[in-house]
Amino acid sequence: MKISQILAQGPTFSFEFFPPKDAAGEDLLWGALQDLAPLAPDFVSVTYGANGSQRERTIGLTHRIATQTGLRTMGHLTCVDQRQADLIEVVDNYGANGLDLIFAIRGDMPGGPTIPWQAHPEGLANATELVELVRSRGQALGRPFCVGVAAFPDPHPAQSDPDLDARILMEKWQAGADFAITQLFFSVQAYLDLVDRVRSIGCEIPIIPGIMPITLISQVETFARLSGAPIPSAVTARLEAVADDPAAVVAVGTQIGVELSAQLLAAGAPGLHFFTQNRSKATLAIWSQIKD
Repeated sequence: MKISQILAQGPTFSFEFFPPKDAAGEDLLWGALQDLAPLAPDFVSVTYGANGSQRERTIGLTHRIATQTGLRTMGHLTCVDQRQADLIEVVDNYGANGLDLIFAIRGDMPGGPTIPWQAHPEGLANATELVELVRSRGQALGRPFCVGVAAFPDPHPAQSDPDLDARILMEKWQAGADFAITQLFFSVQAYLDLVDRVRSIGCEIPIIPGIMPITLISQVETFARLSGAPIPSAVTARLEAVADDPAAVVAVGTQIGVELSAQLLAAGAPGLHFFTQNRSKATLAIWSQIKD
C-alpha cells in the first residue's frame, strides 16, 4: 500500500534516523530503534548525506533495519555531486534489497541551503528530475516505488519565494511523487499557509509535517542554520527563560513539540514525521501525549 493510501486512512506516525559514524553511534541508534519500534510506526527513514558521502552506510542501514526490525523503511536519495549513473545504482540497490519507499530530494550544497546550487555535469538538475528517474527505474525493475519529496513551510532560503516553492512541489507531484514531508518548522500557521498555497494551484499531494524535538539550547541555532529560516521568537524566549536548567530545557522543548504536534493534527495534518536524531526519549515523550 502506498503511503498516500495509508495517509487517507488516518494520521500516520514515522521516524527519521541517520547513519552512525562509529560504534557508539551504532549503539545509540539501535537503542532508539528498540525503544520506538513498539510504537508500530507506519514507516521509518534513513538520511543520505548532502552529497552521497554516506551512501553505502545509508543503503546498508536501510536494509538492516528492514530485515532486523520488520519496519517499513524508506531510503533517502539526493542529487548533490553525483552522476546520474550513481543515482541509478542506489535506486537499483534499494529495489534489490526489497525497499519500496524512496525519499527523493535535490539536497543542499556543502555549506547549507543558502549556497548557490550547482548540478553535477553528469547529474540531475533538481528533485523533479530525480522523481522521474526513480519512477523510470521502478518501471524498468518491475518494482514501482512509492516516492516522497520535501516541502518547505518556511520559504526555501535560496529564493525566499513561497509561491515558487508551491509550484516546484506541484511539479514533483506531477512527476509522480506520492507524498511530501516538510523541513523542520515551529509555526503551525507556516504549515497551513503552505498547504493553502499548494492546494490553490491544484496540487493534492499529502504533506506530512516534520517535527524536530528540542532538547538543547544549542539546537536552536542549528535548526535555524539547517532550515535557513529563523526560529520564532516565541519559541526562543521560552527556551532562553530556562537556559540555565538542562532538565527544564528538555521539559519546555518537549512541551513545544507536544503543542505543535497536537495543533497540526487538529488542523488536519495527515501525519507526523519525527526527526529523532537517533534518540528516543524526546520523541517518546511527545508521542505519548498526542497518541490519543
